[in-house]
Amino acid sequence: MSTPDSFHVPDGPHDIRLVVCDMDGTLLDAAKRIPDALWPLVDHMRGRGIVFAPASGRQHATLARQFERLGEGLVVIAENGSYVARGGVEISSSPLPDGVLGDIVAAVRDHARAGFDVGTVVCGKRSAYIERDDAAFVEKASPYYAALEIVDDLAAVDDAILKVAVYDFGNAAHDTAPVLERFQGDLAVVVSDRHWIDIMRTGVHKGVAVARLQEALGVTPEQTVVFGDYLNDLEMMDRGHLSFAMANAHPEVAQRARYRAPSNVDAGVITTLRRLLDHPLASS
Repeated sequence: MSTPDSFHVPDGPHDIRLVVCDMDGTLLDAAKRIPDALWPLVDHMRGRGIVFAPASGRQHATLARQFERLGEGLVVIAENGSYVARGGVEISSSPLPDGVLGDIVAAVRDHARAGFDVGTVVCGKRSAYIERDDAAFVEKASPYYAALEIVDDLAAVDDAILKVAVYDFGNAAHDTAPVLERFQGDLAVVVSDRHWIDIMRTGVHKGVAVARLQEALGVTPEQTVVFGDYLNDLEMMDRGHLSFAMANAHPEVAQRARYRAPSNVDAGVITTLRRLLDHPLASS
C-alpha cells in the first residue's frame, strides 16, 4: 500500500457506521486531554447512527471514566484489543494462557535487578495490579488504570489476566523489548510507545477487536473509519476502508493506512471527521 498523502479525505458520500479511534498520540492533545470539540461531534454522529469507539491500551474502567459523559451504550476497545465492551457488557475478551504470568513477572524482576528502571502492571478484568509502589512509577501507571491495586506478589494475582504492561523509564524498544522476545510465540510482545510494552495472547490486537466489534454491530470494513499512530494500531488499519494515520504516526503505521490525518496536537481526528461527515449523505 502506498504512503498516504499529507492530508487527504476521499470524496463522499461515505456510508459510515463505526469510528474507531486510538487515544494517546491520536485523539488526545499534547496535554493528554480529550478535545472539547469531540463531545458535540459524537452527539452528531449518534444522531446519524454512527458508533464512536475509543481503542486503547488503557483498561475498560479508565475509558469508561474518561468517556462517562457519553452515557449509556458506550463502546470501548480496551487493553489493546483484549477486551471489548458495549454499555458495560462484554463483547469479547482474550485472557493470557494459564501458567505464563509468573515467568513474565520473573523476567521483568530480573531485568530490574540488572539495573534497568522498569515496572510491571498486570491487567485483569476486575482491576490492574502493581507491586512497585514508588511515586514515580505509580504516577506513570495511574492515568491508564482507574482500577489499580498494589499487591505483594504480581505472580499470585487471582484474576482473568488480559495483558501485562511493562513501563521502561528509558527506551522500551531498545532496553526491555529484547529481554521479552523469548515470550514471542504463544504471546505477542508489542511496543506501544517509547516507554510501554504490552504482552498479550498471540493473535490478539486492536485489529481483531475491531473485527469482533464489527460483527457484533453488523458493520463492514467499508463502513468503518479508524485512526491510529503507533505500532499497536497497525492491524487496526486493515479493518477500516477509511484508515487514517496521524501526521505524527510511526512510519509503519503511515505505510499501512490508506490516508493521512493532521497530528494529534492539531486536532487531526476532529478535523478529519468533520470533513468526512460534511457530506449530507455520509450516513442515513
